[in-house]
Order: sequence, then structure tokens, then C-alpha cells
Amino acid sequence: MHTVTLIATAAMGLESVVAKEVKNLGYEVQVDNGKVEFEAPINAIPRCNLWLRSADRVKLLVGKFKATSFDDLFEGTKALPWEIYIDEDGEIPVIGKSVQSTLHSVPDCQKIVKKALVERMKLKYGMISKLPETGAMYRVEIALLKDEATLTIDTSGVGLHKRGYRVGQGEAPLKETLAASLVLLTNWHPNETFVDPFCGSGTIPIEAAMIGQNIAPGFNREFSSEDWSFVKQKYWDKAFEEAEDVANYDQPLNITGTDIDHKMINVANRNALEAGLGELIQWKQMQVSDLHFKQPNGYIVSNPPYGQRLGDQKQSTKTAKQLGEIISNHPSWSVYIITAYDHFEAAFGKKATKKRKLFNGYIRTDYYQYFGQKERGDSDEIK
Repeated sequence: MHTVTLIATAAMGLESVVAKEVKNLGYEVQVDNGKVEFEAPINAIPRCNLWLRSADRVKLLVGKFKATSFDDLFEGTKALPWEIYIDEDGEIPVIGKSVQSTLHSVPDCQKIVKKALVERMKLKYGMISKLPETGAMYRVEIALLKDEATLTIDTSGVGLHKRGYRVGQGEAPLKETLAASLVLLTNWHPNETFVDPFCGSGTIPIEAAMIGQNIAPGFNREFSSEDWSFVKQKYWDKAFEEAEDVANYDQPLNITGTDIDHKMINVANRNALEAGLGELIQWKQMQVSDLHFKQPNGYIVSNPPYGQRLGDQKQSTKTAKQLGEIISNHPSWSVYIITAYDHFEAAFGKKATKKRKLFNGYIRTDYYQYFGQKERGDSDEIK
């Protein structure tokens, strides 16, 4: 099995989380802004698509070269071995982006890449007429950065955040990949209590439950590279088999999602059922001020509502204050909050142990991490 170069793309601030996941799958990585690059056997395509919780997509690198003219771009693209990866009837849409590069017209770059690619394919497959493009989808991307052209094929299809369980959502849902990252950035273990007091459509508790039972996040969806002949069916079968074998469905979990809005609790419950986690997560309609815990050493991981208007600031202050008061009575609990509210620490009443800059979509946020002082003792459930 020959090797390929893969790129797992990451939201800004999550590169190290993605890199750690790729390393855990057994591959050596190089980390760059917004991406993690690694050499791996072909069977890594199914494995990475199935297992990467925090990555946005897995792309196959076809080649890189310098391009300051359309001629450079055409010849450079045509010189790459597209026929190794793309079947002769493959459907080949081309997308593009250009940053700080001489070739800044993205539509022109896309057209040139497509033309060069088609010419190469026709030559290699001995075709005179145009390519049929009736087969599997191979979405090619031309990315220009400081005059370096990078050409990739997207192996994922729809973004990896689409796990296939979301039947409903609230106004500003957290991407599943970000929700999983928030959990992966904690020290939580599956035998410890986990609470999200602003659970909305349930994404954080659902991702935590999948992590807790070691369930592959891509288990219930499809990927475009499943239709590619060079990624043999046996690699997919083996990857799904491995995911089934290592899932720990017997792992007991104590995960609770609460929200003030009963409609969101219903949505969260439906999403959890869709994910096959119906019995594993408790959902409760309640306000955060009513939260109190009987057991030590729990974890709060949450994305409280934060808006950009004046009234929202008041609500954010109140929320942070309430959380701070609860935690002052439960010092063994750890708290992890993602928010765009700048004065969170002041309102919470304590400086965070660690703070990390993250982006929730285009909103710049901070991830405030408060490590609890662990006690010895057994866990019970949330009251």
C-alpha cells in the first residue's frame, strides 16, 4: 500500500487538538496555520474521516508548486499525477482561494486548473472527446498562498462536523467539531460527572458521550472517498470494523444537559436519540441558578448564550456571576466556558487557570478553563 500526503484542516486555534488526534491514530504530523499535514498509507483516508472529532475536513495533497503566471499554474497542474486518484468518469468540480498572491482572480485560477487537469486525464486515459464526469465526486481545490499553489482533493464530502445526528438546532448552534474540541481540551474522564448548563440543542453533551464511549464521530455518515476506486472497499470495511470493535458501549456515563428553554431540551433529546445515545444523557429544563451538586470532582463544559448587544452584556454578566457563585460552593469542580464576553473573569469572580483564544464561526471567543481541586470520593448524580 503506497503512502499519500493528507491534510486535516482545522479551525483557528484548534490545530494542536487536531494534531494530537492524528498522532493518536499513529501518524507523524507537521502543524501549520489552519492545518495538520501528514504522510500515511491509503487506509488512513477512511480511518481519519471516521475518527477525527476536531478536524473540518481531510484533504488529499496532489502537489505544490510556485505559480506567478497562468502558464505556471497550467503547466504545474498538468504535470501532477491526477490519474492515480481520479477515475476516468470522475466528476471534478474545482474550487479555489487566493491569499497574498499574484494570481488573485479565483474564477480564472479555477478554470485554468480544470482545463489542465482535464487535458492530463484525457492524455493518460487516451480520450479524444471531453471527460464524461458521470462517476464519483472528486472536489479539487486550488489554494494560492504567497504565490505557492497547493492542489488537493477533498476526501470527506460534506464537512466532518456533519455527524448525521442533528435533527434540530437552536439559533446559534455550536459546530460539532468545536464542541468535541472543547471536551478534548478538558481533563474529563468518562467516569466523572459532566454537566452543560446551557446545552441548547445538546451538541456538547452528545460529543462528550461519544468521546466517553469511544464512538467514532463519523460512524453514521458517508464520505465522498467511499466511492473512489483507489481507496479500496476493504480499507473502509476494516476502518468501520475497527470502530465497532473499539467502541466501549458498556462504559457508564453521568452526563447531563440543562437549559432554561424546554423546546431546546426536546431538540437535544431528539438529537441524542438520533445519535443512538438516548439513554446515556439526562436532559433537564432548569435555570442555572438552580444548579447544585451532591458529588465532588465534576466538570462543567458550556457555551452560554452571548450576544453583541447592550442587553446581552447584562445577561452575560449575570450568567458568569451565577456560575462563579455555584463553583465557590463546589471547589472540586472544574469549569470550562467558551464565550465572547470580555469581562467573564471579573463577573465569575476569579481568574481562569488557563485561557485559550478560539473562533466560534467568525466570532472571536475565549475558552476559560478553571481547574478544580480534586477530592477523593465517589460520584453521584446531579440533583
